[in-house]
Amino acid sequence: MTTGPILHPGPRLLIGAGRTAELGNHLPDGSILLVTDSAVRAFGLVDPLLDALAPTRQVLIFDSVEADPSRATLLAAVAAGQAAGVAAVIGFGGGSPMDVAKLAAYLLGSGDDLDTIWGVGLARGRRLPLALVPTTAGTGSEATPVAVITVEGAEKRGVNSPVLIPDVAVLDASLTVGKPRALTAATGIDAMVHAIEAYTSAKAKNPVSDMQAREALRLLAANLVTACERPGNLAAREAMLLGAHLAGLAFANAPVAGVHALAYPLGGIHHLPHGLSNALMLRPVLSFNAEAARQPYAELAAILDPGVAILGSQAAASRLIERMEELIRATGLSPRLRDHGIERDEAPMLAREAMKQQRLLVNNPVPIGEDDARRMYEAAW
Repeated sequence: MTTGPILHPGPRLLIGAGRTAELGNHLPDGSILLVTDSAVRAFGLVDPLLDALAPTRQVLIFDSVEADPSRATLLAAVAAGQAAGVAAVIGFGGGSPMDVAKLAAYLLGSGDDLDTIWGVGLARGRRLPLALVPTTAGTGSEATPVAVITVEGAEKRGVNSPVLIPDVAVLDASLTVGKPRALTAATGIDAMVHAIEAYTSAKAKNPVSDMQAREALRLLAANLVTACERPGNLAAREAMLLGAHLAGLAFANAPVAGVHALAYPLGGIHHLPHGLSNALMLRPVLSFNAEAARQPYAELAAILDPGVAILGSQAAASRLIERMEELIRATGLSPRLRDHGIERDEAPMLAREAMKQQRLLVNNPVPIGEDDARRMYEAAW
């Protein structure tokens, strides 16, 4: 009997400006734990949803989620939900609130201990009904079975299980309009890295994830600079959200790899935004992979630059790396470690930390050892 990949289809989607207000219609009766962060709440982004829920629902707001959320924050959200006896969970914000919401819904519903579910496929219990509302176009967390938490020693640990995929997600571009350029840039590059790494994933690359990754890259590349330079452009913002979601679906089925593995220590230790960390490590890792991934890189390069069709695969693969570097600079991000206060002599320590991300490293087109990682951090400096 022939076997193949088992694909995660993602959540039910509501797409369109203002559709966040409909979310209560897609959740069961009872009180709701709304997980967000203080900035999202201060900007009033949750207010239309709260107004829509107010007549019929009690909503407990947990807005203490920080960037790179900690175990303590997650457990505090779970404790708040337990005390209130909530019937459902909404994650509202960037990747950090959504990841906390995913795990809180699971821990509240299953009663499992967090330390028993780290890794792939170990969360097998039931979760509470879950909805996710991204306010940035980047992480794709609303599409994926993955949640990442920072634990002791600044190590990022993940849970990967289909039960973390939400029941429903809202892609509401009005929530992303006017976001700062640096945030738009970093989250957009993050989504593009998701698409690129899914397209070359050594573990589970498949025709469906390939299709999702190609369309994600097309949407993101065509709209990223516009979204940065014209932050009120609703059409560009909606295209970015859809591209990020498709990239999330792609890497939900074909997991990310070396760029993310080497980016995580930069976020955990230096608290750089996740998307920026990916941008910093993108060129060295793509260059390291270029020969092994020559053909898929050439195929992706044709999306970013149709002119590469006349080039051989090696030159086209190089053009992918060049074009991504150009896009990073065009958004205003500085793509060198030295630009962000990281010293060159930190490379050995960062390489050791990156080796803890074996769940990601196994997906890379080429094996990455500690010495390889050190050289890539040096190249990124």
